[in-house]
Amino acid sequence: MSETQQFISLGLSDSLLSAIQAQGYTQPTPIQVKAIPAVLDGEDVMAAAQTGTGKTAAFVLPILQKLGNSKPVASGMVKVLILVPTRELAAQVLESVTTYGDNEKIKACAVFGGVNINPQLQRVHKGVDILVATPGRLQDLIDRRAVSLQSLEILVLDEADRMLDMGFIHAIRKILKLVPQRRQNLMFSATFSPEIRNLAKTICRNPVEVESAPRNSAVEIIHQQLFEVNKEDKSGVLRSLLQGTTDQALVFSRTKHGANKLTKILNKNNIMSSALHGNKSQKQRTAALDAFKQNRIQVLVATDIAARGIDIDLLPMVINYDLPHVPEDYVHRIGRTGRAGAQGRAISLVSSDERKQLKAIERLIKQSISRGLVAEIGSAQPV
Repeated sequence: MSETQQFISLGLSDSLLSAIQAQGYTQPTPIQVKAIPAVLDGEDVMAAAQTGTGKTAAFVLPILQKLGNSKPVASGMVKVLILVPTRELAAQVLESVTTYGDNEKIKACAVFGGVNINPQLQRVHKGVDILVATPGRLQDLIDRRAVSLQSLEILVLDEADRMLDMGFIHAIRKILKLVPQRRQNLMFSATFSPEIRNLAKTICRNPVEVESAPRNSAVEIIHQQLFEVNKEDKSGVLRSLLQGTTDQALVFSRTKHGANKLTKILNKNNIMSSALHGNKSQKQRTAALDAFKQNRIQVLVATDIAARGIDIDLLPMVINYDLPHVPEDYVHRIGRTGRAGAQGRAISLVSSDERKQLKAIERLIKQSISRGLVAEIGSAQPV
């Protein structure tokens, strides 16, 4: 048990330490060190943490421990509600709950749109200890009187900033009216923006504030490079980049239509690719993500909203086919690579109409991104 000595110091139970050890983790991440004791103490927590920092385990582990001694959940009731912005994140959080809760007697399920509601209705009707939900589908279940939040003990908002970006604030406010006043609140967000602080004031009581790392520090360990390219040449440059490597890449497109078009071009050139965006069914999105994780395709072409919350281990390369309009999204995007101490690479293809976004990004990360020569990566002829 010496390997989990540092996890032991956080006050976690033997059964949870055993589950952690089974996953091969030996040291808690900075966000886990700061958040787990505060959650165990019953404090409200407001945490700034991006995907890839171990944030999910930072709230899942202490929640599992707190539920360990509680009474069985009543029919239609929920003890812990974890609100998330996307289907993919809901599935991943549930997977974390299931993995770490392997030795616990916990009932958990995830509910989200895009799939048949009936199995979800049946599951929540029986009562669940932990419900992971997207706001829209949760509202559907509440409207059908399938689930009650009257017995809620802990409320978690994961990726709160993305939920605001996606327009879920009204749904969140409706849900807040249905939960008990006395409860523990945990908010996780990539940044402490003014909007997030305003939301926190309406949810949390004297929250303990924790940050996983200084803002944008993850950027420093990633090799960033950009190529100035004519818009019509971008697909050819991307093809040359990908044909010159066997590395997998997550490619960001600004639009769903752009992601589809790019995927067709890459597949036509024998670069195995799939698109991931909001117009895809849940089945299609899961299939694309599984194919990428199992290395059956080289490229996943995604929009920002679809890619948020995706956790892919040891991703070598992120390519910005289009620069994001919001500079912070650049940091989220490239933060997908360079995890767990591995060397990551982030490449951006920048056309003349994106110079304003580029300046805003370089201002945010407080550094100039190195310029590369297109000639160095081979032919730049459009496909």
